[in-house]
Amino acid sequence: MATTTTAVYTVDGMSCGHCVNSVTQEVGGVTGVTEVQVDLDAKRVTVIGEGPVDDAAVRAAIDEAGYEVRD
Repeated sequence: MATTTTAVYTVDGMSCGHCVNSVTQEVGGVTGVTEVQVDLDAKRVTVIGEGPVDDAAVRAAIDEAGYEVRD
């Protein structure tokens, strides 16, 4: 049985429901991701996955959606 993992990213540039949908769709397509929660007010994206989720792939998906992960 795989272990559930959670990672939280602070994302700049999100300001509306369309932003939430774009990030959710792109990150949700990353292998291993089972759930994406976007908190627009806090500018946070929580990624839940089965087993380890590729951090670089999540960052690339957020970038593909048009937003930037703040380190």
